[in-house]
Amino acid sequence: MALLDQNPSEDGPLSKLKARQIEEDAAYEQALGALDRLVSFPLPAETLKDLPAQLETLNRLWQASAIQASGLVNRRVAEALQPVVSRQEEWNANVVRLLNGFIAEESKTLHHLREMSAALIHYAQRLLPTVDARDRLASGYATLRSELILEAFDRRLESLDRRIDGLKGLMDRVEIVGAEVRAVRATLQSQRPSPQLAAAASEAAESSAYVAFENKFRRSDDALVARFGKYAIDFATRPKDSTVLDLGCGRGEFLQAIGRAGITGRGVESNASAVSACQAAGLDVSHGDLIQFLKSTPSGSIGGVFAAQVAEHLPPSVLQTLLVEAFRVLKSGGLLILETVNPRSVTGLLEVFNRDLTHEKPLHPETLSFLASAAGFAEARVEMLSPVEPLSQLRRLEGTSALPGPVIETFNENVDRLNGLLYGSLEYALHARR
Repeated sequence: MALLDQNPSEDGPLSKLKARQIEEDAAYEQALGALDRLVSFPLPAETLKDLPAQLETLNRLWQASAIQASGLVNRRVAEALQPVVSRQEEWNANVVRLLNGFIAEESKTLHHLREMSAALIHYAQRLLPTVDARDRLASGYATLRSELILEAFDRRLESLDRRIDGLKGLMDRVEIVGAEVRAVRATLQSQRPSPQLAAAASEAAESSAYVAFENKFRRSDDALVARFGKYAIDFATRPKDSTVLDLGCGRGEFLQAIGRAGITGRGVESNASAVSACQAAGLDVSHGDLIQFLKSTPSGSIGGVFAAQVAEHLPPSVLQTLLVEAFRVLKSGGLLILETVNPRSVTGLLEVFNRDLTHEKPLHPETLSFLASAAGFAEARVEMLSPVEPLSQLRRLEGTSALPGPVIETFNENVDRLNGLLYGSLEYALHARR
């Protein structure tokens, strides 16, 4: 469909162009019709049916009859009239020749004028198609030129994309090296470190690569504040004046969130550089193994245990030990929250779980709930998190579709099932109460 054949807005420039096109087309058709009417004129021979016969009679009668004289008087009269008759015959002859020539030339002129008018009509009729053909040709050349420009532009973009990819790779490497340098600098506090300090510096340098990985793919600060702020509200229901443990606390965002809510928290982290960052922020964080950290905690002394994106890193036996130890250290009414990737979502499994090489196994929500119950937790529920944007999901058919209602209903039911499977929530949190 041509651009001007569409339905533009009433006040837009296309609407004005469309109105102008309609006016010009009407004026062209009117002028062509007037020209066509003027061409249809009759020749004299077509309207004056008796003209050929009259012309033939005139050609026959132009010459006067000879004067017949008898007697002396009549001969003298005839001799006297003879010059007049001769002059009249000459005049008649000239008039007849003039009429013959004029009528003949007029007929040829009018016939030629009719042919010229017909040719003019034909020219006018072909004018618009010729202009359209030239416009299409010009449009074709413009399209071809645009395609060539776009092709060259695409090649340029591909080259730029390759360069950008190279720069991104370089940026990742710089991030890793920077994290390694910061880790070593934070660990080496003296000019001549002890063997233990040197070993800690080496460990910090080795773990800095994963810190750089987390920096690249972590949530935004605002998203983390909102998520952990909600968890702080959940832990407000813990036993009064009790401490909350953060297992695998990373850079301490959760501890900061519950601290703002007036909740006391302690954390454990195996990444030395992350521990240094937490301690520099004034957080109570220990460097070590989370299972040993739990085992060193007295039974029934803790109000809450939290671990975000930790469970999927643990082998099954270690995860079971974590649940058993968490149940042991919690007071009655204490709360356990484990946040992890949702493997029931294909997008969550492919785009979130598979991205991290340190992930051990995906944990089905029902599996994690069962393990929590097996460890002794009497109340366990699952909360789905991080829904996929609707624009990224399969679209349902609208009720205005031309398809029958039952077909639309069945189609939309299938779309909903597929969206649940392909684009389900990317993460979930297990809430278990002791």
